[in-house]
Amino acid sequence: MIGILGAGAFGTALAVTLGREQPVTLWARGGAPRLAVDLPEQVRLTADLGEALAETVLLAVPMQALGGLLRAEAARLRGRALVACCKGVDLATGLGPTGLIAEACPGSPAAILTGPSFAADIARGLPTALTLATQDEAAGEALQRQLSTAALRLYRTTDTVGAELGGALKNVIAIAAGVVIGAGLGQSARAALMTRGYAEMQRLALALGARPETLAGLSGLGDLVLTCTSDQSRNFRYGQALGAGAAFDGSVTVEGRATARAVAGLAVRHGIDMPITAMVDALVEGRVTLPQAIQSLLSRPLKQE
Repeated sequence: MIGILGAGAFGTALAVTLGREQPVTLWARGGAPRLAVDLPEQVRLTADLGEALAETVLLAVPMQALGGLLRAEAARLRGRALVACCKGVDLATGLGPTGLIAEACPGSPAAILTGPSFAADIARGLPTALTLATQDEAAGEALQRQLSTAALRLYRTTDTVGAELGGALKNVIAIAAGVVIGAGLGQSARAALMTRGYAEMQRLALALGARPETLAGLSGLGDLVLTCTSDQSRNFRYGQALGAGAAFDGSVTVEGRATARAVAGLAVRHGIDMPITAMVDALVEGRVTLPQAIQSLLSRPLKQE
């Protein structure tokens, strides 16, 4: 059996696709999933977290809530295979999802499931490919077999740093891409923004030990393309609202907001030039206006690509 902690859109979608082929217990804090779908017969919904603690547990909670959940439930989670299903960098510690797992539950196999995907597509059974990253080769092979379905194809890697940072950083660039479209700057500007944003992603990730092929794969470039070009992306829609000067639903989780702040700090500490990330952080936090942000990026010194 698989346990899924978190019945947001992604956790519910995973329960639906996995539950078509095997028993799944889905923990919903409020007792109901966020995604309006019919659950397969093999999916059991519960408001009792303990009932969802299987041998393999998928942690499908927002990134900034993951550390608190792990610390609160560490005693019950230890020894289980723990798979993070969120993207970002923890503001309090600067760690990614597998780092938080290792800190709270040392000895437990720690993995992350990430890549280009929308919950609605997964729930509908549309073909989707994701990256499963864990430094434990044996655990990775077992999880790959257990979590792959007819429509959900998982590719395995041991590069947890690259997989985590690719998934986290693309959300920041997606906000910037949304700003470009919302401000009416055009498709050419979005293409340029995505390309230079990808260069930023590579600079930081490689400096922190990631492998270049991981950033060029599903969890990096693949996720960047999807998130920067679709209205289904919450980060992109948030950026659009920023660019258009429109209101945005505050109840919608936008992981890129906190990630921009955390990554901007990481970039400064490591001496990495990340102008788009820094500008997204400043814009989101209200330290600059949209015209100031655009002018700052366009007036940077000319250089070789």
